[in-house]
Amino acid sequence: MGHGASRLRRLVHEAAKFGAVGGAGVLVNLVVFNLVRHTTDLQVVRASVIATVVAIVFNYVGFRYFTYRDRDKSRRTREMTLFLLFSAIGLVIENGVLYAATYGFGWNTPLQNNVFKFLGIGVATLFRFWSYRSWVFRALPARETPAAPGPAPVPQNDPADPRKTRQQVP
Repeated sequence: MGHGASRLRRLVHEAAKFGAVGGAGVLVNLVVFNLVRHTTDLQVVRASVIATVVAIVFNYVGFRYFTYRDRDKSRRTREMTLFLLFSAIGLVIENGVLYAATYGFGWNTPLQNNVFKFLGIGVATLFRFWSYRSWVFRALPARETPAAPGPAPVPQNDPADPRKTRQQVP
């Protein structure tokens, strides 16, 4: 199998693990959102922000210890800072969609709130997947594999450089 197929397989495996953690995070997000909405008098977007923050904490644990457990762990402060930065951007994207639907278009029934909350999560997830894998949970550098034992390569004649010309031994 070629290098490209191996890379694609790793990306699909990573996306599946990201999706498993993310799917659980979506459930946490929606459950907390609806719980806060129905047990408090908070406005819809404020309830959504609380739910998003709870899901961000849940997702960090899942990503660090499941999805990206094999990634570089040497710079946790940097990792946490970037995770929180990109999560905050995702929070704005996610809740911006809900805000626009609720206050821009007046779609404010519980069903509409959940539909646009879910849609916002979807849009923000695309951004989060790219940013987390590119900037937060960085891949460790590939290890160089030692060369297979055997005869050393024979130097080739280079007519353009007389210093590199070697005589071939019969």
